[in-house]
Amino acid sequence: MFRHMLRQYVPPGTIRQRSYGVLTSLMVFGFPQPMSNTGLDRRTRRRQETIEEILTAAIELMEADGVASLSLSAVARQLGMQPPSIYQYFPSKMAIYDALFQRGAEYFRNARLAANAAADTEDIRELDVIGVTAFSRWCMENPVYSQLLFWRTVPGFAPSPEAFAPAQAALEDLRQHLQTGVDQGHLRPEAATEEGLALYTSITAGLVSQQLANEPDASFEDGRFVRLLPTVLDMFYQYYAPPRGNKT
Repeated sequence: MFRHMLRQYVPPGTIRQRSYGVLTSLMVFGFPQPMSNTGLDRRTRRRQETIEEILTAAIELMEADGVASLSLSAVARQLGMQPPSIYQYFPSKMAIYDALFQRGAEYFRNARLAANAAADTEDIRELDVIGVTAFSRWCMENPVYSQLLFWRTVPGFAPSPEAFAPAQAALEDLRQHLQTGVDQGHLRPEAATEEGLALYTSITAGLVSQQLANEPDASFEDGRFVRLLPTVLDMFYQYYAPPRGNKT
């Protein structure tokens, strides 16, 4: 919902192979999980396990040293591998970023979908608060993914179309949600346009960005920026409120 999600994507020229088919996720209780090994031969299973180990090591290194500092040699050392061996699984550092971008986009999309599916309400504004809360909690609990997804922390990195697809799906989820608000008479039609999407994502994701930048160690309950999420949602609904007498 930050900058990456609101622009046109061009596949990065440095990524010449697509290693992400093996990262296809299963949806279990609304959240993506690594691909099942059931029915695969031993060699394929081991390859998938190694890919998972590489991605896990990459996240750990980025947590310790920063998202932009990732190197294939550091990942190899973390796993006790020879650096050239990494290239059997990922052709470049950018390919690792790409795989993690796709996975992170799936995670945050499903965090919101699962929260709304479990909600005991059909009120559009209450669902907004529930969904944005779930998204914000996920971002605060996964700062490495959040930086990769929503901030331009890696010079030269742009996600491939495959990696960007879940983020596009999340925007479409939001557009449909806002259109429901329009259909129910809570919002003017402009709320479900590109302008409305841009404003909604800017005010909600902007608070999360402020929170991560200024109080990265705060809990969601104690964060002085994310506690304003209900307020900015009220502002959005007030701005796009239909004329009096038009609400159904």
